[in-house]
Amino acid sequence: MRTILIIAGKEIRDGLRNRWVLATTLLLAGLALSLTFLGAAPSGATGAQPLDVVIVSLSSLTIFLLPLIALLIAHDAVVGEVERGTMLLLLSYPVGRSQVILGKFAGQVAVLGFATFVGYGAAAAALLASGAEIDATSWLAFAAMIGSSVLLGAAFVAIGQLISASSRDRGTAAGIAVGVWLVFVLIYDMGLLGLMVMDQGRTVTGPVLNALLLANPTDAYRLFNLTGFANVSQFAGMAGLAGSAAVSPSLLLGALGAWALAPLALATLAFSRREL
Repeated sequence: MRTILIIAGKEIRDGLRNRWVLATTLLLAGLALSLTFLGAAPSGATGAQPLDVVIVSLSSLTIFLLPLIALLIAHDAVVGEVERGTMLLLLSYPVGRSQVILGKFAGQVAVLGFATFVGYGAAAAALLASGAEIDATSWLAFAAMIGSSVLLGAAFVAIGQLISASSRDRGTAAGIAVGVWLVFVLIYDMGLLGLMVMDQGRTVTGPVLNALLLANPTDAYRLFNLTGFANVSQFAGMAGLAGSAAVSPSLLLGALGAWALAPLALATLAFSRREL
């Protein structure tokens, strides 16, 4: 455990010195603040809590942005160090390959969590500074949104680790990472929508649809944040889906956790078999 924490600490220090992390934090904060101020106007007209508007907007932003950031951070975690020759130096110490993967994963998730908390926290701070009234239910939904955002980021960090441990060079890893992002964020839902239109409910019944949604971490994240809380789902236009979906919030969080653990285990296995 101590070795894992040491490697994680190194990743955190490297990340905090990396301009990518600063740029990511500023980008998340800037977009969150923009969505906060743009969403403040319709919230009064619709009667929705201002923070509920922010949750809906940030949830949609997170699905597109956070997986890409996570994959960019993690895709060269292993292959990059192998190409630079630093991995051989690291493994010359009494460090196991599984400890390297776990330490890098923990450090990168911590860095991504820091950027998410600071960036999205700026939106809540702006609302408080404007004097907006926010009830406890909205605060709970906002905290759940930040926590599930970090969990979604962890899932894609783990996928990035798997790509890095399985690729022979950084260019290949980068190409695969972009392809994975396109599949999970854009292509999967388009294909699922087309399948539902063609199937007309004959094969894709409720349980099958639930399973297909859980098979994509971004869909599990979307369902959790836009249907898990009544105040948010009503404003998001998903109250009907929240009432008919047979997927509980705990199951959605479990699916996100599984999406983090399964690729991480496969990355550990791939790295253990890799020849340096």
